[in-house]
Parts: sequence; C-alpha cells; structure tokens
Amino acid sequence: MNAGVLYSGGKDSSIMAVILQKLDYKVELITVNFGILPSWKAAAQSAQNLGFPHKILEADENILHEGVDMILEDSFPNNGLNYIHHQMLQLAAKNYSVVADGTRRDDRVPKLNQDAIRSFEDSKNIEYLNLAGFGYKTINNLSKKLFKVKQELTNINNNSDYEIEIRYVIDQLRGDETASRIFPKHIQSRVIGWREK
Repeated sequence: MNAGVLYSGGKDSSIMAVILQKLDYKVELITVNFGILPSWKAAAQSAQNLGFPHKILEADENILHEGVDMILEDSFPNNGLNYIHHQMLQLAAKNYSVVADGTRRDDRVPKLNQDAIRSFEDSKNIEYLNLAGFGYKTINNLSKKLFKVKQELTNINNNSDYEIEIRYVIDQLRGDETASRIFPKHIQSRVIGWREK
C-alpha cells in the first residue's frame, strides 16, 4: 500500500517513515512547498541520506496566504498552522491511500483532533496515521537509536516545514521582526543519516 508521509526532515516524520516501512508500506516522503523559497532542500537531503524516495508537494500559494492572514490576525501561529496542515493533508490524500505525518501526543500544532481525523479519513476514503501515542521522550529515545541528528538554530538551510515560508511572507508584509515576535527562535533537529550500529 502506498503511504505519503508529510516530511520536514526532522525526527518525528523520519520515525513515522521507518515505522511504515517496517510494516511493508511503500513509503514516499513528501515535503510541501509553496514556491516562495526552496525550503524543501533540507528535507530532500535527509530523505536521500535515509534512502527514502522524496517528492515535493507543490501547494497553492493562496493557502499559505490564508494561513498567514490567520496568524497575523491572532498574533499567534496555532490556528494558521493548523489550517495549512489540514489543507496539506487534503492535498496529499489526492495521491496516496495512506497519509501520515509526524505529529505526536504532546504536539500543540499542527494537530488534528479526533473528529477532524474521522472526517478526513471518511471524506477522502484514506487512512491517516500519526504518532499520537508517542511522547517527546519516546521520540528522542527512538531517534537516538536510529538516526544521526544535527541540531542548530532553525533557518532555511535546515528546516523544511511550513514555518520557513510563513515567516518569509509575514516579514514581507509586516517587516523583518514581526515573524520573530510571533515565532520564537528554536533549535531545529534534522535527521542527517542512520546511526551506525
């Protein structure tokens, strides 16, 4: 069965890909890009280093702008990020019978609630899988056993999630420091290969 995993190059989505591969799914890693910045490159490199096929999922820039409008209206990213994530899952469901991501139990965003998951699966006649039973500690422990991970302050060269293009658009609309006030600086953990046994 074909499974498309929304892929940022990070630990969570990498673990989701490994689990599905071990369960004999035909896994393809997919990184969303709105055509504003080449933010997909870090994820493509991570996918290549792990030996997974990778595809860029080209998304409508209008969805990005709608999410940015929500973020600017709220002065907080959650609703806008959830909106964009849900739209990207819908887009992925056009090409895959199984759609997965690396969202885990203790994530605040992006995340679908149980009703949204049921609705998504029923309306698209697909399976949706995530790491809802896995917490931060479990992900870190599994990651240490499986992957080499590079940690550094998030930037376009190491982060392939929606946030990079969102930050760029916000700063184009409101000025260079607006995105930094809405999205605090954080360390990005990117998978760069398999841990040697």
